[in-house]
Amino acid sequence: MGSLANVDPEIAALVEAEERRQAGTVKLIASENYVSRAVLEATGTVLTNKYSEGYAGKRYYEGQQVIDQVETLAVERAKALFGVAHANVQPYSGSPANLAIYLAFLQPGDTVMGMGLPFGGHLTHGWSVSATGKWFTPVRYGVRRDTGRVDLDEVRALALEHRPKLIFCGGTAIPRTIDFEGFAAIAREVDAVLAADIAHIAGLIAGGAHPSPVGHADVISTTTHKTLRGPRGAMLMASSDEHATALNKAVFPGLQGGPHNHTTAAIAVALKEASTEEFKAYAHQVVANAKALAEELLARGFDLVSGGTDNHLLLIDLTSKGVGGKPAAQLLDRAGLETNYNSVPYDTRKPFDPSGIRIGTPSVTSRGMGEAEMRQIGAWMDEIVTALAKGDEVETVVDRVRSEVTELTSRFPAPGLS
Repeated sequence: MGSLANVDPEIAALVEAEERRQAGTVKLIASENYVSRAVLEATGTVLTNKYSEGYAGKRYYEGQQVIDQVETLAVERAKALFGVAHANVQPYSGSPANLAIYLAFLQPGDTVMGMGLPFGGHLTHGWSVSATGKWFTPVRYGVRRDTGRVDLDEVRALALEHRPKLIFCGGTAIPRTIDFEGFAAIAREVDAVLAADIAHIAGLIAGGAHPSPVGHADVISTTTHKTLRGPRGAMLMASSDEHATALNKAVFPGLQGGPHNHTTAAIAVALKEASTEEFKAYAHQVVANAKALAEELLARGFDLVSGGTDNHLLLIDLTSKGVGGKPAAQLLDRAGLETNYNSVPYDTRKPFDPSGIRIGTPSVTSRGMGEAEMRQIGAWMDEIVTALAKGDEVETVVDRVRSEVTELTSRFPAPGLS
């Protein structure tokens, strides 16, 4: 068995092309990041050869002497980093992790409450096209029209009316601090399990740049990439041991077979990196960069949902600019500025052609960029969107910005890339 380049030169060439693309663009997608070379190496190890159904010390396959140590390291590091009593590092990704919460605590048809998808929630928080919205009875909360923020009085009123057994807080397009304590008070009042989905902000919490749900939420779910800078995986955690057995049984054998041991190892590496002072500085810089970018965009007449950001994420409503989110995202991409088009609260456009774009600062921060670079990125975004709205000299503007983006990225090498 030879190297990738020898066995499959087509795939090898595509991998190299993607590496060049990632190196030469400004990645502003809020859910993406760059992992370290160490995380990449762990992901590509012989650990992928081993099947390990069960948990450390209680497997259904022999030959687990090494794998048990790997998984135990990941678990103990997660518990130490987040200050939790229990951690499960086996979920394949964020959606299965959230499904395990349903399996652990609910029966089909039970009521679950979560933020509606158009307001920044996640599909697995009870949205209609998800199994969670089809198999359970969903109740959805949103944000206020005037502030773009969650109204806990509305959440409490809905909870008292519908008496959900499970409440989710967190989501995918929330630019503000999540009030875990406030959600916990509501959950206790209606005797519901509170699940905090911190997939987007796990790295900020680990680095002390966002309040933690530990001690407030009964269960915590997170992906391990995004701000945490690990591989594509997930974790479930609990503030106490009360729910440990239910969560473990829901993951295996409830939803999954053997864990992906190479991913578990990479999670362990990422958690070790996240325990360092350097990571704390990165987490705080992510927020500082997001605030600087928000200030630049506001100064240039952009409308930001909720008026700004407290974390890594900005949600931009382009209605006042006279362009849609999808054509704006596509043109920005051609200029080397990666974003994703996204619905905004109370959007009048369709989800596949919405009014907004979502951006974030984890990736650019991992490259070492600071506030000065954020102001330049904001200026480039303004130029591209203005050219799109006017339909004037679009190609000229795109070509020039693309050239300037290339020069910027050459000065800030991306971690993990050769």
